[in-house]
Amino acid sequence: MAMSGTPPTERIVAIVGRPNVGKSALFNRLVRRRLAIVHSEEGVTRDRLMASAEWLGRRFDVVDTGGLALIDRAKSADDFHHAIADQVDAAIETAAAVIMVVDIKAGLHALDTEVALRLRKAGCPVVVAANKADLPEWDERAADYAELGFPVVAVSAEHKRGVEDLLEKVLPHLPGGGDADDLPRLKVAVVGRPNVGKSSYINRLTGQERLIVSDVPGTTRDLISVPFTLTDAEGHERHYWLVDTAGMRKRGRVRESVEKFSLFRAETGIAEADIVVLMLDARDGPTAQEKKVAAMIQRYRKACVVLVNKWDLARGSGVKTSDYETELRRDFFFLGDIPIVFVSAQTGYNIRRSFEVIDTVAGRLGTQMPTGVLNRVIRDAFSRTRPPSVRGRQLKFYYATQTGSNPPRVTLFVNQPKLNQAAHQSFLEARLREAFDLAGVPLILRYRSSHENAKDGVR
Repeated sequence: MAMSGTPPTERIVAIVGRPNVGKSALFNRLVRRRLAIVHSEEGVTRDRLMASAEWLGRRFDVVDTGGLALIDRAKSADDFHHAIADQVDAAIETAAAVIMVVDIKAGLHALDTEVALRLRKAGCPVVVAANKADLPEWDERAADYAELGFPVVAVSAEHKRGVEDLLEKVLPHLPGGGDADDLPRLKVAVVGRPNVGKSSYINRLTGQERLIVSDVPGTTRDLISVPFTLTDAEGHERHYWLVDTAGMRKRGRVRESVEKFSLFRAETGIAEADIVVLMLDARDGPTAQEKKVAAMIQRYRKACVVLVNKWDLARGSGVKTSDYETELRRDFFFLGDIPIVFVSAQTGYNIRRSFEVIDTVAGRLGTQMPTGVLNRVIRDAFSRTRPPSVRGRQLKFYYATQTGSNPPRVTLFVNQPKLNQAAHQSFLEARLREAFDLAGVPLILRYRSSHENAKDGVR
């Protein structure tokens, strides 16, 4: 199988500029969702954040970038400044057009001139968005930015002023075929504690330095989505979004408002994902925090794969994968038959295999259970283990049908849903999971009365 982090379309618009000019606010406005964290603190956005947008039926991708805070690569004690600059350069290289955002209220800044110089050297089409023009009387100040050498449009990302005029100047620079970017993409969210290697894993998987990697906890703050394509031996492509999330710390240790919002975003990433990859550090094993994250994955009923990262460092101590996996399954017993893969984002060990496992789990999300086979499996389970009696009455099964996928959902028609017992339902789920090979995928069973006017029973 071939793996690629290159987007299948070049209809990409990058948003760049110095810090605190409103880049993330404009990004959120264009994608019509609040994906990027908007905060007055400098450096909140660090990685490239990508999402799809649509205007007048034309689809394109928008990339938000961190604020450029260094003039001509000046020295800085903050390594993030240089890392952000590298991410901005990478975004410009892949973009068909660039929106340079400036603060119309602050006036032309030396850093604005530096950003413009960087863009001219890149040779990419650029339109300047003179942001924070909240009222019409601010529009005339847009002329102050003409000396940057690019078309200028006065906008207010917060109040949606001038955004359509901005897009009218930007989109003609994009290649044709905007209606073809309707590729179905499953979301794969990579979650875990800070510094377990989530960003390194995505970088290794895509073969690109798409995400900033640092030993400093909290480097990733937004939900960073990276497009990813897997091609099998027959040339069939399957498309994904790889979603990097903020490290999930104990809530008591989260003090800053940005960090609190990042934690909320990480949980949002789980809620919106199709598959969750729970990553842990092999040297530490599963901590109480990982168990809480695992419980969250179960609560949202998400497909899951566990990656034990930094295995190159752990196996030097003589520990065996079989012993480690046995202990891990004991700790994560409530997640059932989840796949566990030992990897090293640093050396590349098992990286390809890890996503092949994720891809297999993705295929199981769409499992179709033939009605005849489904009913035979359930009847066999009921005959092997009868449901316990409740006040002298026993649950009776009549028939079942699959009522949904991603994840698979099955409705069982019975005499009285209230007679269902958790232990018997767990046994039934295990039989179905085994029969239809649903390892790593949740299975939702609904019990419904066979009587027409009876209320549904859900456990």
